[in-house]
Amino acid sequence: MVSRRYLFLTVFVAGMSTLAIEFTASRLLQTVYGTSNIVWANVIGLVLLALTAGYFIGGRLADRRPREPVFYGLVAAAGFCAVFFLLLTGTILRGASTALADMNIGAMAGSLLLVVFALAVPVTLLGCLSPFAIRLAVRDVSEAGRISGRIYAISTLGSLLGTYLPVLLVIPLAGSRAAAVLFGSLLLAVGLIGLWRSTGSRRAHSAVLLWPILLLPAVLLWYQGNIKSYEGQLYETESAYNYIQVIRRDDCNYLLLNEGQAYHSYYCDDGRVPSVSVWSIMLAAPYFNQHPAAPQSMAVIGLAAGTIPKQFTRVFGPLPIDGIELDPTILEVGRQYFALNEPNIHVLVGDGRYAFAGQTGPYDIVTIDAYKVPYIPWHLTTREFFAEVSHKLSETGVLAMNVGSVPGDRRLVDAVGTTLLSVFPTVHAIDVPGSLNTIMVATKQPTTAGNLQANLFGLSEDTDPLLRDALNTAAANMASFEATGPIITDDRAPTEYISDSIVIRYLLKAGPSSLGTLDR
Repeated sequence: MVSRRYLFLTVFVAGMSTLAIEFTASRLLQTVYGTSNIVWANVIGLVLLALTAGYFIGGRLADRRPREPVFYGLVAAAGFCAVFFLLLTGTILRGASTALADMNIGAMAGSLLLVVFALAVPVTLLGCLSPFAIRLAVRDVSEAGRISGRIYAISTLGSLLGTYLPVLLVIPLAGSRAAAVLFGSLLLAVGLIGLWRSTGSRRAHSAVLLWPILLLPAVLLWYQGNIKSYEGQLYETESAYNYIQVIRRDDCNYLLLNEGQAYHSYYCDDGRVPSVSVWSIMLAAPYFNQHPAAPQSMAVIGLAAGTIPKQFTRVFGPLPIDGIELDPTILEVGRQYFALNEPNIHVLVGDGRYAFAGQTGPYDIVTIDAYKVPYIPWHLTTREFFAEVSHKLSETGVLAMNVGSVPGDRRLVDAVGTTLLSVFPTVHAIDVPGSLNTIMVATKQPTTAGNLQANLFGLSEDTDPLLRDALNTAAANMASFEATGPIITDDRAPTEYISDSIVIRYLLKAGPSSLGTLDR
């Protein structure tokens, strides 16, 4: 007779492993394809499709061969394939990251197809387990509802654990490959013990021992090495939020996150600033005021490794700066590789909007660069959030925000600009040369673009060259936006929808190579 207790334990571990595999696979994919809604939707869709196939296959197999050894063989196979194929996925994606850096589209597409297959195999096997477990556990039709409900409840409890364990503990502390080995091996062990218990022959017991032996070479071969291997790579790690890289080119360190198609901070030896960038152009924001004054206080939402506050400190001196960053691991990397050690920078760890709500201000300038190409968190683009920023700005305060734009499609710039205008009297747009970025500047007082030009001419001879270059670049790259876009609110925020459609249209028109790399 089937041991229901062990069967329920198996169902619990299988439910936990299903979600753990999904999160581990998504983390592996993020290192190459990013964290956009499109990537998440595809991962979730693929998992649901594979589970659907598994439910059909498992149900038919359970009716044809309702035997414990068959069920536990499926459990062991699912665990074996989870370890084998997830480690294989990591190896495939390592090659895909190189292809992405070189913009080899054929290699990227081939890698993606292999990843789809590698993820589908273990998830389909996991889908077979629930209907099979119900078939084994039900001894009388009168208890079918109670037993099936219990199995689904136990499986869902396992899924709950499989949601939190890999994301909050295993991946940040040990890495995605360790998560694959841990959860897959646990499922394999449960299946093998079930096989041992349900079979009596020595030959079957010997076969059970072969499973981990066959898996060992794959673990030894594919577990080692970097997740990615870029030229000049100094460091890599995985946090609860990101895959993090530090790349060195010439005398500068660059912070790359996830797919690595944009750098989020940089630091050159001795604090050298080699060129005007997204962050240095933000220095021009206070100079839209008619009578500009050096800011005396500042908040940075999206601190990363500290490029924005370091440049403001260089130009304006050690003004007090509240820097907000979601990922504490990025801050550790900033201190180690980006000299994030200025005593005037007060670091706050937390979500940008939540952490900013706890500050009192007033600030002379607030910058927002919580930007994962090409997405801005929607809750940082709403009228309600901008009203809160305005409330904490001084009477002559300014807001500078990084927004994505592409040639011929400025819908996100238009929407954010329209929303800002519902709170601030004046909003300006600056296209950053050589990038897909637009800096939006909103001022607490009514201002004109002519103010910037006049203040540029009025700079003293001893002005820091970085500030002069920032004003020159901003004045030469003023852009327009249509103040007819939708006003984004906490209740209705199409920010991610607009970003998704911009990405799809741009890639279809210009191709992936148009996104550029660290070198372009």
